[in-house]
Amino acid sequence: MLTLKMIAEQTDKVIAGLEKKHFNNAKETIAQVLELNNKRRSTQGLLDNNLAEVNRISKSIGGLMKEGKKDEAEAAKKQVSEIKEKNKVLQAEMDQAAEDLQNLLYTIPNVPYDEVPEGAGAEDNLVVKMGGMETELPQNALPHWELAKKYNLIDFDLGVKITGAGFPVYTGQGARLQRALINFFLDEARNAGYMEVMPPTVVNAASGYGTGQLPDKEGQMYHCNLDDLYLIPTAEVPVTNIYRDVILDEKQLPIKNCAYTQCFRREAGSYGKDVRGLNRLHEFSKVELVRIDKPEHSKQSHQEMLDHVEGLLQKLELPYRILRLCGGDMSFTAAICYDFEVYSEAQKRWLEVSSVSNFDTYQANRLKCRYRDAEKKIQLCHTLNGSALALPRIVAALLENNQTPEGIRIPKALVPYTGFDMIK
Repeated sequence: MLTLKMIAEQTDKVIAGLEKKHFNNAKETIAQVLELNNKRRSTQGLLDNNLAEVNRISKSIGGLMKEGKKDEAEAAKKQVSEIKEKNKVLQAEMDQAAEDLQNLLYTIPNVPYDEVPEGAGAEDNLVVKMGGMETELPQNALPHWELAKKYNLIDFDLGVKITGAGFPVYTGQGARLQRALINFFLDEARNAGYMEVMPPTVVNAASGYGTGQLPDKEGQMYHCNLDDLYLIPTAEVPVTNIYRDVILDEKQLPIKNCAYTQCFRREAGSYGKDVRGLNRLHEFSKVELVRIDKPEHSKQSHQEMLDHVEGLLQKLELPYRILRLCGGDMSFTAAICYDFEVYSEAQKRWLEVSSVSNFDTYQANRLKCRYRDAEKKIQLCHTLNGSALALPRIVAALLENNQTPEGIRIPKALVPYTGFDMIK
């Protein structure tokens, strides 16, 4: 969440940033934050003054009793009792103001960086780079859901039988392709200096609040009501929460973690061609990169993550483009975000396969993720993450873009992992 220091000292910049994200009632909400903070601070001041007065009067009571001034001592005791009763009211008011302030701050998104373009939605995102190989498909090329059926790679109907729509069953070479991609992505991350973590795939509410999924995306997460636990929508949540309530040493930064997990998303309201086949699932596999860094180094970390994801797509020989998201299409928590999309030649559309984000101090402030600098001062870290990569649409693009009359060709970089160079 935004720091109170930033809101108080850069009020106009914060409001302008929130308006760039199309956050409704930005001015009114920030004014309410400042009002609640002032109320909390002024009430704390009254409490401190009253406590000091109680201490002063309490110390005088013993002296008054020794001097035989019993009536004055009793009056002093009564005065202390009255002040303490007032303090109970003040404490309740301060606690309520603090709670209201915290709850309000949870509803305010991150402020985007200056280089984030203006815009309301996906149509306003800025294409910053295109790359990869042009694809020439045979006549009557098939979409991936037809290829999956033809080559017995994925059984969507069986997934519906076992669980429901959006939970496919991978079989045979389809399952091996999934495992090959996971291992390929993890090996590439390890070679780039990331330490692998295998976290839980269910988290508590505190973890959801820590990374900003709660309360913003509560309706999109699967909730285990009995235990009040949530199935993770991405490994970002458990991995970043490793550093919740932690003070790191500056020498430990940047921290680089990667993790493969299953991911679960309700995707409420999704329908039509966007959900066909692997385009949008409720459960899918993903390898995630997470970095914890110093503020002055986080932009370099972000660029390194972007280069890493681009390198993966190049090795997979897929046509891709990189977009800098506009304010209106960015996530609740991101300060800046780049999306990677691969082109599906059979579907004639771009498929998002990765988002790489810098959150500045927004998540770290929620998490209380801090570091001790060279001068022994405690500072908030910057957090970053990105998919490297999400498998479903990568699989869709690989199947569709590599189909030939003889079968589906496997990119050279993957052959050591699959054990075969062609799906027949």
